[in-house]
This record gives sequence, structure tokens and C-alpha cells, in this order.
Amino acid sequence: MKKTGFDNDKYVQLQSARIRERIERFGGKLYLEFGGKLFDDYHASRVLPGFQPDSKVRMLLEMRDEAEIVIVISADDMERSKRRGDLGITYDEDALRLIDAFRAIGLYVGSVSITHYRGQQAADVFRKRLEALNVKVYMQHWIPNYPSNLSLIVSDDGFGKNDYIETTRRLVVVTAPGPGSGKMAACLSQLYHEHKRGVKAGYAKFETFPVWNLPLKHPVNLAYEAATADLDDVNMIDPFHLEAYGESAVNYNRDVEIFPVLNAMFERIYGESPYKSPTDMGVNMAGFCITDDAACREASTREVIRRYFAAACNHRQGLAEEAEVYKEELLMNQLGVKAGDLPVVPASLARAEETGAPAVAMEMPDGRLITGKTSSLLGASSACLLNALKYLGGIPEDVTLIAPSIIQPIQHLKVEHMGNHNPRLHTDEVLIALSICAVSDPNAEKAMDALAELAGCDVHSTVILSNVDATVFQRLGMYLTCEPHYQTKKLYHKKG
Repeated sequence: MKKTGFDNDKYVQLQSARIRERIERFGGKLYLEFGGKLFDDYHASRVLPGFQPDSKVRMLLEMRDEAEIVIVISADDMERSKRRGDLGITYDEDALRLIDAFRAIGLYVGSVSITHYRGQQAADVFRKRLEALNVKVYMQHWIPNYPSNLSLIVSDDGFGKNDYIETTRRLVVVTAPGPGSGKMAACLSQLYHEHKRGVKAGYAKFETFPVWNLPLKHPVNLAYEAATADLDDVNMIDPFHLEAYGESAVNYNRDVEIFPVLNAMFERIYGESPYKSPTDMGVNMAGFCITDDAACREASTREVIRRYFAAACNHRQGLAEEAEVYKEELLMNQLGVKAGDLPVVPASLARAEETGAPAVAMEMPDGRLITGKTSSLLGASSACLLNALKYLGGIPEDVTLIAPSIIQPIQHLKVEHMGNHNPRLHTDEVLIALSICAVSDPNAEKAMDALAELAGCDVHSTVILSNVDATVFQRLGMYLTCEPHYQTKKLYHKKG
């Protein structure tokens, strides 16, 4: 059974209070860097069971009249079409999605800042697109030898070359589609420009991971390293915090590296720095809200395994370096686990071995493992999905939810009229057919009603799935992993 290990209500209460304290501490203007996902932090909800993906937004809504949002996106990420793994969309698409989402709930989006800019064509195209949509855009330039060359960075030839982001409210929330977007640099650049304009401004960091008051090698913190393997992030004991207070606190390399820059900037602005360590900059209270450490350890260990499969598949598709796979393997070794410890992995592999064709396995909320095989009518994903819905809906296994007489016309349409070579139904086609059957078939209606119970369930495929099937599982809230193999040995693999 799924266990809750995190008190979300306590988290919202403590976190809101801490942010208000930090705003009052600076008194004038605060740039608050939001790390991770602001709107839908699914990573946090996976490793801290009980964490609600919209918790951060709930806190901001309490300060909506004094807050504005600045969305930061890296020109480098756009140039390589980097995608959000949980949503499957590119970062530039996600920036637009975030603007719509913020506006829909009444939060003010002031502008978009494009960072790491050095003439990338993708950034120029996106800038024109935003301006055509009447969204203000500012450019933050790439600075050589950042963050080590302090004299250059904190000068008119460094931060001084960046556009000054016009803001109108006392709390400026700086967020981004993903990690490594340049949020902190954008904040520091703003502090430099504000100082030149005679405006006193402060900076704070809201980064959920790593959790500073958990052990360095706690699975929750290792899962953060797994999630950022492409960035080469490394968790470490904050040396500045240890020296200042004699206490161990966990931070990560990029924050530790940038701290001297922030210190130097504050010293130039105020004559002294308000912070003694990178950990001091943070306002994260997540570690105080864990109610079941064992549940969070188990959830985080599973997430590390999922990240391994994601890296392996990305490498197989030419979207990731082999070093990322090696790093995920090292993290699993530190946890003393292997890929097969995710229950759906051996279940799907055994089914594939039995049938001689691709197979899929799902783990139900009660721990039951459901499998699906490839047939002439259905792909393994579709078969497994129907089998799972039968189980959750209490429908006997021998009941046919979608009659062959309904499937065959769909296959005829796909092959004869739509140009598809694969007649088997994808999961989206199965769900459409099932919803039609539910109008007159009580069992199909029960199956449709059970769809919501799949959220949070693991699903594993013995081959890399098409974008269609992968997207359906993601939209159902399932945690998909795949073996890093294609079903065929062809060089071209259709995404649909």
C-alpha cells in the first residue's frame, strides 16, 4: 500500500512564515529564486509522498498583491531543445505554459529573461515570438569564466552588460522550466543593477532539494543528484556553514561555487554580507515536515532507479551522454540497489521472455503486479492498461471490455487510410474505444472510473515506447520506465 511520509499542510504553514520573515529582513525589495518546479513539482511529490505538486503556488497566492513572476529560460537549453521529462515538452513551450498557468490563477507575470545568451538562433526566434505575444523579454548575456572571475562578473562588463529587468513589486519570484537555467545569475545581476540605481534589494533562495537538514547520503538527497545528473550537480556538506556555525548542512556544488560571488556583491552593496553560508540563503523547511522517514527513503530509492532508466533510454536515443548513465549507476550503488529492484522490471522481463515479444508491467496501489503482452489486436501497453483497469474495477479477467468487432474497424482505418504499418491499438486509441463502450457497457464504465487510481503507479516496458503511449501514461500520472531497447533493429523509429 502507498504510504504518506510528508505533512503538506505543515509545510505550507512553515514555508509561508519563513518567506515572510525573509521579506521583512530586507525591508525593501526581495528577489526570491524558486528552484525546482514552482507549479507542478512532481519530483518532490514522488520522493516525499504526501507533498502536493502545487504547494509552492498556494503559498504565493497568499502574497499575490505584492509578488510578480519573472520566468528565466536558458538560450543553451532552447538551442538543444531540452525537454521536461515529466511533461515531454520543450523548455520554451513550458515557459509559455507557465505564463498561462500563472495568469489563470491571478499571479502577475512581469517578464521573461533569456539567460546564457551569445547569439543563439533559437533564443532570437523565441524572443520575437514572445514580443509578438506582448510579453516583455530581457537578455542576460553569457559571461566568460563565470563564476570564478569576480572582478569581471561584478562590473559594467559583466552583469552591467545584461538588460535591467523592469519590476514593479516588492517580491520578485524568479523561476524557470528546469534546473540550470540561470536563475541565480539573473537575481545577482538584478542586485547589481538595483544598487547602481540606488535601490536596496535582497536575495533569498527557495530550493527544495537537496534538503539541507537531512544527511548527505539520505535517499531523498541522492534522488536529487539523480534528477540533475545532466548538470553534474553534486551534493556536499556546506563548508561555509560548517565553518560559521560548526554544524553540518547539505548543499550542492553550484551554490557553494557561487557563494563567494554573492558575498562579494553584498559587501559592495551593504559593506557586509547578510549571509555566512549558501545554506543561510535558503528558506527551505521541507526537512521539518517529514513524518515517515522510511516511506520517503523507499520512494526516493525508487526514483533513483527510474532516473537510471530515463538516462539509459536518453543515451540510446542520442539525447544524453553515457556519463549520465554511469552517474545513475553509481547512485544506485550508493543505495545498495539495482535496476531490477523496481518490482515492475522483473515482472515485465519475465512476461516478455514467456511470450517472445515486448511486454509491459504495472504495479497497482496495493502492490499487485499486472502484465500485458503484445497481440494481433493490442500492443503490450494497451493490453496491460486494460488488464489493470479490470483489476482496479473488480472486473473478471475473462470479460472482454472492447470487442474485436470494435477494434478491427479502427485497425482498418489506421492501416488502409492513415498510412500506419502497425495495426495494433495505442493506449490513446484504446481509451477512446473504451469510453465509447462505456456508454452502454457497465463493465467498461467501471474500467473508465478506475483510471484515476493509476496515478502514482509504476509501469515498465521492455522496449522504448512511442511518444503516444509514453504521453498517455504521463497524463494518467503514472511513473513510466523503459528498457533502453527498441522493438525493432531499424534505424528510424516513428514517434507516433
